[in-house]
Amino acid sequence: MSIVIHHNSDCGTSRNVLAIIEASGETPVVIEYLKTGWTRPQLLALFAAAGLTPRTALRTTKSPAEDLGLLDPSVDDETILAAMLKHPVLVNRPIVCAPKGVRLCRPSETVLDLLDRLPLGPLWKEDGTLMIDTEGRRLG
Repeated sequence: MSIVIHHNSDCGTSRNVLAIIEASGETPVVIEYLKTGWTRPQLLALFAAAGLTPRTALRTTKSPAEDLGLLDPSVDDETILAAMLKHPVLVNRPIVCAPKGVRLCRPSETVLDLLDRLPLGPLWKEDGTLMIDTEGRRLG
């Protein structure tokens, strides 16, 4: 099984996770979900595998979640899921599927748990935080 990343190229975290995967020597399958959209079975399977619910996977910033009234605690998961199908940007990203599991990789260093090999260091996050030192040791 190869690594799959549900990716948004406009998202710094998503770009960073993709770069980490590639730096580890993997060539992931990149799914640009804003272009392809989601299917109900696909989202339900991803959420189940990652231990998420529609509410915990909801992107609440830089998305129409507030305008759609989805931040109200009384809104049920079915309503959130239906909105995600209509507005793919509502799904937080990136979601990575690998032989070691499925994760919402926020913060970006979460992806390191899914890799067979760590990238060579030094490796920084986009905010300048060092993740892997020059000796190849994971920090944090």
